[in-house]
Amino acid sequence: MANEEDDPIIQEIDVFLARSLLEKLYLFQYPIRPASMTYDDVTHLSAKIKPKQQKVELEMAIDTLNPNYCRSKGEQIALNVDGTCTDETSTYSSKLMDKQTFCSSQAASNVSRYAAAVYKKGELHLTPLHGILQLRPSFTYLDKADAKHREREAANEGGDSSQDEAEDDVKQITVRFSRPETEQARQRRVQSYEFLQKRQAEEHWVHLHYYGLKDSRSEHERQYLFSQGHGLAENTELIKSPSEYLMMLMPPSVEEENDKPMAPSNVLSMAQLRTLPLADQIKILMKNVKVMPFANLMSLLGSGTDSTAVLRCIQQVAMLVQGNWVVKSDVLYPKDTSSPHSGVPAEVLCRGRDFVMWKFTQDRWVVRKEVAAVTKLCPEDVKDFLEHMSVARINKGWEFMLPYDEDFVKKHPDIVQRQHMLWMGIQAKLEKVYNLLKEHLTPKKQEAQSAHPLLVSGEQRVNMAKAKVKQNYGQLEKEFQKQKAEMKSNDTSAKMDVSNIRIKEEPVSDEEPMDTSAYEGMNNGIVNGLHAEEDSTDSLNGHLPGGCVDRVAQELKAFVSSTFKKQFVLTLSELKRLFNLHLASLPPGHTLFSGISDKMLQDMVLDTGCKQILVPFPPQTAASPDELKVYALWEAGDTYDQHRQVLLEIFSKNYRVRRNVIQNQLSQECGEDLNKQEVDRVLKVSFYSIAGLIHL
Repeated sequence: MANEEDDPIIQEIDVFLARSLLEKLYLFQYPIRPASMTYDDVTHLSAKIKPKQQKVELEMAIDTLNPNYCRSKGEQIALNVDGTCTDETSTYSSKLMDKQTFCSSQAASNVSRYAAAVYKKGELHLTPLHGILQLRPSFTYLDKADAKHREREAANEGGDSSQDEAEDDVKQITVRFSRPETEQARQRRVQSYEFLQKRQAEEHWVHLHYYGLKDSRSEHERQYLFSQGHGLAENTELIKSPSEYLMMLMPPSVEEENDKPMAPSNVLSMAQLRTLPLADQIKILMKNVKVMPFANLMSLLGSGTDSTAVLRCIQQVAMLVQGNWVVKSDVLYPKDTSSPHSGVPAEVLCRGRDFVMWKFTQDRWVVRKEVAAVTKLCPEDVKDFLEHMSVARINKGWEFMLPYDEDFVKKHPDIVQRQHMLWMGIQAKLEKVYNLLKEHLTPKKQEAQSAHPLLVSGEQRVNMAKAKVKQNYGQLEKEFQKQKAEMKSNDTSAKMDVSNIRIKEEPVSDEEPMDTSAYEGMNNGIVNGLHAEEDSTDSLNGHLPGGCVDRVAQELKAFVSSTFKKQFVLTLSELKRLFNLHLASLPPGHTLFSGISDKMLQDMVLDTGCKQILVPFPPQTAASPDELKVYALWEAGDTYDQHRQVLLEIFSKNYRVRRNVIQNQLSQECGEDLNKQEVDRVLKVSFYSIAGLIHL
């Protein structure tokens, strides 16, 4: 208090913020001038700038009449630079070094804390600086002098001997053809110092006109340093508390942190991490760890973090594999990047890594040679994929690095079901890209990879028994199809009592879950994070409450109706695939996640006005039973209803039909002559989704 009384406030000054030159004001720092050079109106001969680089070049005159100027040295420098001849390209036309060039460099990278101030009539006007440039002498004229010297020496050596000139007339040359530049080589070239220097040199100079200190234009521009309006609306930034105002004037300098130990550029402390948004925190953690249980992720995010928000964010950057979260491939390999080993583009790498992740949803073990054979990628890339999520075991293969997280699967069945639907969509894409065979889709048994007997728990025995039942179910189904084909070929009665066999075609109960998988196997009891026995429990596909039945039926009917209005003819397999994709797009907890069986789906198809078309496919067809069940919308209310019904009658008699037969039949039944283009349009609209099963 005593110090404050000794230092009283004698004057208060109003501070205003001028905006007219907000991004146009630069501060030039000139070097200490020699006695022969004065920074006045006469000395500035020319000026030019490169705006993108904030680089300025000034040409200033030297007072050659000053007694401190050494005339002999000025003449010698001009002679070395220009030689004896003078023309338009000469640097010094007066044969005397009478000017000096100055080039700028940025004095500070962050100039937001600097401002130019003007004090007038008890008011202080501040204008933020856009840049601070230090001007230094440029000695490019010395390079020009060296070049002239080398040219003169070369000319003298060339004139010494005419015999040498004759010998130089004929020279042997070697022609080389450059190889195509790879993406990796192009990135190295773009980041090189030579390329950056070339890019900077390509920017054109913008010539400026210099106005002196006493020029009327300079006086006009100086008026912009004063605030144009003194109202509160113009200076809202200055209506702040003293501490905030001081922080605006003197923000914490980044340079002060240089004394602290520097961490690598790719390392982020937990304190820094928790200052980021939740989505960025999860993305950075998953990108670095690559595989993590949900419980570990919650512990890293700190107490008080909402688990629902975390679940929403984690699904954007990771996929569920055996109850654990594995970072998505497109997060590790962004677009327009390539492999550091082979130069393969990111799209191919993502596809190969997705295949490895999908294999781990089927089994705990993956063989490296099998992955390389399917993906056709180099061994280094495949090894990187496997090291992200698995551990190599001698004489066994690669085992998924984390145990199955049963707690997460039990707590979040809706998330597990949603992820399962997403994996079904990824599997369909991989089957088309890699032409996967049956052995790729069927997981290998763990016993084949074990060199010694293992202890089997009771739960595993139950899973093995259920897997064996499913395998027997597939064999019985094949035998039935074979028996059915033999009966048709022998023209026996198709109405024989086969009710006991048809139980294998359709689930007996409406509550049995729909088979949304294109494969069956033991999987150690794992189906993309679901235990095999859990796939049919009440948690996902059990008994529905009475109030939910109508809502489920309405949602299912709306899906079936909209689907058949778009495609008209669908196989059961394609319909189930579209239904899985529809489920994947729904939010967690939707009513359709309560469980839809095959029978419920087929009954709803028939209730919406569709009919099953019994296409007589050949017995030796490789199509699955679901692909042989064809459903069609009988009346869509468009102009092609009659044509479509005629086509369905044709294909109910034969699966292979010539186009001319179709065209003649349509003309007879519809009473109009259709050309080839119209017939093709009807076929494309009606039978696009089963074009791979029928033959035209």
